[in-house]
Amino acid sequence: MPVPCQQSPVLAGSATLAALGALVLYLAKPSGYGKYSESLMPAATRLPARAAWFLQELPSFAVPAGILAQQPRSLFGQPATVLLGLFCAHYFHRTFVYSLLTRGRPFPVVFLVRGFVFCMGNGLLQGYYLIYCAEYPAEWYTDVRFTLGIFLFILGMGINIQSDYILRQLRKPGEVIYRIPQGGLFTYVSGANFLGEIIEWIGYALATWSLPALAFAFFSLCFLALRAFHHHRFYLKMFEDYPKSRKALIPFIF
Repeated sequence: MPVPCQQSPVLAGSATLAALGALVLYLAKPSGYGKYSESLMPAATRLPARAAWFLQELPSFAVPAGILAQQPRSLFGQPATVLLGLFCAHYFHRTFVYSLLTRGRPFPVVFLVRGFVFCMGNGLLQGYYLIYCAEYPAEWYTDVRFTLGIFLFILGMGINIQSDYILRQLRKPGEVIYRIPQGGLFTYVSGANFLGEIIEWIGYALATWSLPALAFAFFSLCFLALRAFHHHRFYLKMFEDYPKSRKALIPFIF
């Protein structure tokens, strides 16, 4: 028996995402992991970065993938399942590839728990909406919103993966020192990896044309833009020879 769409939790979840994004901007504080964990949370209990990222990102893949796995084969190939598949593809990479390659600092457990809860809630929201609430016409695959959105999603994911690769090459295994990233979009911005992910989720919001995806794109913009700003300021303070023409997030602008 089909699961009926409940709009109230969809609206509540979307509003929560948007409110969290606005709160992040209002507080304007650096996130307490990565570069900032030692100064902001010196006594926090930590896990190795690879284990922490794997555990944090896992619900964003497992929850929507579980929803997909329960669907009859007749639904596969329809826009909603394809779009949710793209969401799963992003988090498959984050869970099983990025997390196992990262050379980041040990991760405060408190942020792991917060991230785990967020990823589970967002994975459930996106998966539930697309499978049980979204309705797309047969011609959605040729709609400009879908085609442009998919283009931006793939472009952003490519930028994100390339930028993560550049950052990894700055450190040898076991190192925790910082160097100036060079190449790719790092030529123009300090937060190239963040810019890629922002583009990705804007594309996803466009392709799905849904409130939950729009709310997630807004949250991602707020959270990642702020991280790019703090990273840029960090680099300027640490390196006297940091490129003066390089911006924080948007080439030539910001």
